[in-house]
Amino acid sequence: MLDAAVKALSQIISPPMRSILWRSIALALVLITVLAIGLQRLLSFLATYGEGWGEAMLGPGFHTPLNVLAWIVSIAAGLGVVLGGIFLMPAITSLVASVFVDEVADHVEQEHYPAGQPGTALPLSLAMQEGIKTALLTILVYLIALPFVFLAGAGFLAFFIATAWLLGREYFELAAMRFRPPAEAKAMRKQNAALVFTAGLIIAAFVSIPIVNLATPLFGMAFMVHMHKRLSGPRPELIEPARRTSVPTA
Repeated sequence: MLDAAVKALSQIISPPMRSILWRSIALALVLITVLAIGLQRLLSFLATYGEGWGEAMLGPGFHTPLNVLAWIVSIAAGLGVVLGGIFLMPAITSLVASVFVDEVADHVEQEHYPAGQPGTALPLSLAMQEGIKTALLTILVYLIALPFVFLAGAGFLAFFIATAWLLGREYFELAAMRFRPPAEAKAMRKQNAALVFTAGLIIAAFVSIPIVNLATPLFGMAFMVHMHKRLSGPRPELIEPARRTSVPTA
């Protein structure tokens, strides 16, 4: 597993992958910017609306205290947007990964497994479906874990474990679905749940590093391509790629 992680790290900065790296970073930054602007506008609206509602309820004499409170809330909202962007990076990288899954996998297979039959590219709709599903599930799990942030760091531990499970799950299934139908890819992931989760811990550690985490889609996908190859045995290419066109299961 560590060997696979080292190979993935070395490959994401190799010349053939640099174009994908810059494009994935650009897309991630666009998504982060849109998310930050949306959250900032929403929180600012709520602060302004709350100030107006409070003044209407309490009277003009409370204008100054309410104005100060709204100013404090706006500052807190700005900090919340920054922290929210950090915590939502796994969700953002899930969306980005679904766009570049096949380009990354192709490079890994060509460099490290040239003798094997390459995987079949995933339909973009299927890859996007998996990415959106993981992103939404990530946000839901984080919202559930958020109240525990203030309990001696329990929330941060919950975030890390949830990230490991969610990203390990997504990247492994994306790698497996290049050779297997969705139902079989999910079944394989469940059969190797402990190993996939352990690999997910490495991806969760990677996505926890600011700036570096922008390369998570490349690292996670390259890493799980290696993991799938090793779990599939010496000749995973014998599996019929066309079978992947079956209807995906949950």
